[in-house]
Amino acid sequence: MTRNMGSTDRILRTVVGVALLLFAITGVPATGYNWLGWIGLVPLATAAIGWCPLYAPFGIRTCRTS
Repeated sequence: MTRNMGSTDRILRTVVGVALLLFAITGVPATGYNWLGWIGLVPLATAAIGWCPLYAPFGIRTCRTS
């Protein structure tokens, strides 16, 4: 598995993942759909490993090639 995500992509995914998890954990605002915030684990995991499974079939790479 080679990296296909650049640093900007990883930072954005981390921010979105943390925001979604905070939405799930704190329950603010209480909408009844706070459980959807647990989807934030997906962008956090992909940011941590630097590989996105949705990018692979399309050949998308946001990281620099050296």
